[in-house]
Amino acid sequence: MQYDQLRRREFITLLGGMVGWPLAARAQQPAGVFRIGFLGFGAASTWSNRVKALRGGLRDLGYAEGKNIVIEFRWTETTEQLRELATDLVRMNVDLIFAPSSTEVEVARQVTNAIPIVFATHADPVGLGHVASLSRPGGNITGLSGSGADLAVKALEILKEAVPYATRFAVFLTPSAPWHRSFSQAAKDAGANLGVQVHTALVETVEDLDPAFAMALRERVDGIFVQPTSLSRSYRVPLAELALKHRLPSMFGGREYVEAGGLISYATDYDDLTRRAAAYIDKILKGAKPADLPIELATKYLLVINVATAKKLELNLPWFLEQRADEVIE
Repeated sequence: MQYDQLRRREFITLLGGMVGWPLAARAQQPAGVFRIGFLGFGAASTWSNRVKALRGGLRDLGYAEGKNIVIEFRWTETTEQLRELATDLVRMNVDLIFAPSSTEVEVARQVTNAIPIVFATHADPVGLGHVASLSRPGGNITGLSGSGADLAVKALEILKEAVPYATRFAVFLTPSAPWHRSFSQAAKDAGANLGVQVHTALVETVEDLDPAFAMALRERVDGIFVQPTSLSRSYRVPLAELALKHRLPSMFGGREYVEAGGLISYATDYDDLTRRAAAYIDKILKGAKPADLPIELATKYLLVINVATAKKLELNLPWFLEQRADEVIE
């Protein structure tokens, strides 16, 4: 598939540019320069907005790359290599690991309990046991949470508003995401409250998409909802294309999915959370302990609608839904 080849070339190029330096050379850093490890699951290109947000937040706090801070980027699209890259960051003895979501945090915590770990978009840090509590995280992990399971409920309500005749929805889950079970249960509970049957499919790679859509068609669903994860974001283009091909209204958990052609997204403002994570990094680099930094929750939520996709689906969206949207993509 042309898309897979493109992603492989992109990954190899970025990996070569960011990871390919000799370890000894990377270990040499002037005094007073902090080294941050950025651990990302999924294609590097899908992280561009988040990287920009983090860099902006750090810049606002007085950090300049190459001057007083160095960011070691690590990207991968497999869970196996994610652990290897996390181990590499620990071997380098970075000052801090930025692990954006629960997927990266789960791996990072397995390889270090000493190096501070900061997250920005964790769905359920307490429920997954990554921190002791929101007010007193304990251990070496802290950051910001995006309230993932609660968003699943609201997102399905919005999808039902967009497709009022719906009686069945398909939910695509990422099994490698630690919170996929809680997300699945929240979606099923929300479906029951809405009078909608929820059918789930596990989607770990692009190759899993065809079987997932086959299930959706077999069950005659009226729309799909994709769990927002680092990995699903990396194949958002074929997701949107297949949803349109099979004429299925789609709900996603991030603006970038709708930019790719998806119908609707409802999610926290992930860029805002990532920018705010820079404050945690700053405090820790200045001596604060992660254990003592309370978890902050998302404060901004975005509803984005692609009206061009709605027209292609010949779907007449309720006027009040478009009125509520934070952004409408023509």
